[in-house]
Amino acid sequence: MIERIETGQRMSKIVKHNGVAYLCGQVGDGATVAEQTRECLSRVEALLETAGSSPEQILQAIIWVADMADFAEMNAVWDAWVPEGHAPARACGEAKLARPELKVEIIVTAAC
Repeated sequence: MIERIETGQRMSKIVKHNGVAYLCGQVGDGATVAEQTRECLSRVEALLETAGSSPEQILQAIIWVADMADFAEMNAVWDAWVPEGHAPARACGEAKLARPELKVEIIVTAAC
């Protein structure tokens, strides 16, 4: 069975299937990549809770930054947020994001 949560015309915020929650990409507000990353992760946590999951159950994270010069700043926030011993498989790349003010987008898949 596939369960879609907070579904709109274009996308669902969460899709659950076979004990796995797939979250839509999360962006955040803020002037710096650190502020945006913190808000992204806060939104990820809220979606994980809705899905019946948690940061300890993240299987994979895909992170897009608008400028790789911000990689270290984003990683400082990420590293402080990831529960010790529960680091997921992760990829990070540079991409042009949906709006020019966006600096980071995070996509998460988690067990639930």
